[in-house]
Amino acid sequence: MTPTDMTQTDTVQTDTPQIASIYRYPVKGLTPERLDAVTLRPGETVPYDRAFAIENGPGRFDPENPAHLPKINFLMLMRDERLAMLETKFDDDSKTLTIKRDGKQVARGALDTPIGRQMIEQFVAAFMSEELRGAPRIVQAPGHSFSDKREHCIHLVNLASIAELERAGGKQIDPLRFRANLYIEGARAWTEFDWVDKKLQIGAATLNVFARTQRCPATNVDPATGTRDMSIPALLERNWGHADFGIYAMVEAGGEITPGATIQIT
Repeated sequence: MTPTDMTQTDTVQTDTPQIASIYRYPVKGLTPERLDAVTLRPGETVPYDRAFAIENGPGRFDPENPAHLPKINFLMLMRDERLAMLETKFDDDSKTLTIKRDGKQVARGALDTPIGRQMIEQFVAAFMSEELRGAPRIVQAPGHSFSDKREHCIHLVNLASIAELERAGGKQIDPLRFRANLYIEGARAWTEFDWVDKKLQIGAATLNVFARTQRCPATNVDPATGTRDMSIPALLERNWGHADFGIYAMVEAGGEITPGATIQIT
């Protein structure tokens, strides 16, 4: 996985938050993709964010009647850290997923075709053989997101809060550990928790913040190496008395947002 170029340690803390970067995760548990711009729509998440997932063995997901399921049904970083060793890229137009390992292409297939899914599933079956409970299956349904949250929402993380976490942990932390959609700069550390139950105005888009993000052991995995080298939830508990990091928001009014856009809290 390509290391992030976000430099949260040197983030200037002010009272003028803005978007530092935008990410999506087309396949649950696989590579983040940085976006130059995104158009948000009411009641939806970032387009193609967690649009696909890989069932771990015999699954319960019904594409004809899609419903939110616990993440334990799918391959995920919390349990399957080897996924971080892969570099993937999703093409919106062809719906093709390309998988590389150590810079070399190892699999490629169109996820909207049976043969394309089979090509990816065969690779995953071999690469994740020790972790699988049965044959893997790529699943998706129009409009469905395999987010950890039942709601279709946007995940935000404050880079200044990561800098505080770095100081407490004594090491640099890649922001991509937190797999957020929007990374925020220019806000004071931890002030994002004060945004719960408030609206964020980003250009024409309006987001309603509804919850703090409770972290799981997936954040313990280094996204560049796939190794478990930290205990983020425990670090949060020891220093702040909780395991929350980041916030969730739902899109009330749509619009295009780009890095550098100012966030107004109302």
